This record gives sequence, C-alpha cells and structure tokens, in this order.
Amino acid sequence: MNLTFLRAGFITFLLLTLAACSPKPEFKNIDITGGTAFGKDFSLLDPDGKVRTLADFKGKVVVMFFGYTQCPDVCPTTLTEIQQVMTFLGPKADKVQVLFVTVDPERDTAAILKQYVPAFDKRFLGLRPADDASLEKVAKDFKIYYRKVPGTSPGSYTMDHTAGSYAFDPEGRLRLYIKHAQGPETLAHDLNELLK
Repeated sequence: MNLTFLRAGFITFLLLTLAACSPKPEFKNIDITGGTAFGKDFSLLDPDGKVRTLADFKGKVVVMFFGYTQCPDVCPTTLTEIQQVMTFLGPKADKVQVLFVTVDPERDTAAILKQYVPAFDKRFLGLRPADDASLEKVAKDFKIYYRKVPGTSPGSYTMDHTAGSYAFDPEGRLRLYIKHAQGPETLAHDLNELLK
C-alpha cells in the first residue's frame, strides 16, 4: 500500500477521534444549537442610522435582548444583569456584543437608544426596526412576543414582551435561549463556554 495514503488515512482518523473527544459545552441556559429554523439573521438600524446585520459582529459572542426603554422592570434589570456579566468576564468581555432591540420604535428614537443603552455599558448597542413591518419580521424571525398595552393617555402605554434573550457564538450560530433573571454568574458561565 502507498505510504502517503496510509499517513493521510491515519491523520483523518486522528482528527475525527479528537473531534469526538471534544467535550460538549455544559450550558446552564437552554441549548438550542443546531436545527433551529429561526433566528438566522436580522436587519436593524443602529442609533446612527446604519443598517446592522449579524455579520457585523462575526468573531464575537452576541447577546440579543428585545425590550423598550420605558420598561419599568424587566429591561433595566436584564441590562444591569448583563452589565454585571461583562464585569465577571473581565478582558473577555470585549469579545461579547450586547444588542438591545426595541419593540417600541414609536417612542424609542435613535437619539433615545444612543443615550439609554450605553448608560448600562458603553459597549452595548441599541437597535431599532425601520418601520412596523421590520418589527413584525424580526419578531417573527426570532419568535418573540410583543404587544402594546394601552395606558390612561395615548403616550402612556406599556409593552408586553418576551423576557428572555438569545446568544450567538462567534461564528454567528444561534446557540442559547437565555432565561430571565437567573443571576449574572449563570450567564457568565455560558458565555465563557461560547468564548472557548
């Protein structure tokens, strides 16, 4: 037999064996790796009016949260918790991009997002849909719920919305559904797994 052929076969066998031995990440959140028919990409505006897609953040772990700036509880709590996660990650935090996507573009203007979101961490980025159709599309693509709840006056409404977040790995693959209010240590653990 040809010695080159045997070497190539051995190297292939060795690589497959090593790949099989690679430990599967032990996530504490819901692992939705592979087979997801949703959450493939998005097209949203940043506060400067630039269209952003998932490809803009390739090489980073992306945490994507849907909310609105006038949210009284879930949104500021989540953003504060993710800010604590960034502190836990230390220098690795620079390899994480947090995206806050508003479900209330009527009130969450570019100027408001530019001020509100980085107040939690200067690396956080607020995104908004260009119009109602774009909001409907991103909500459908990511299977998130949102609904306007009328208030006592036209501008005093609230928004019901999904409280969980998503995490993508550095290759842009959707990997995790992150449960709300579980403590920063849990999310820091999972992001560390994605950063390996």
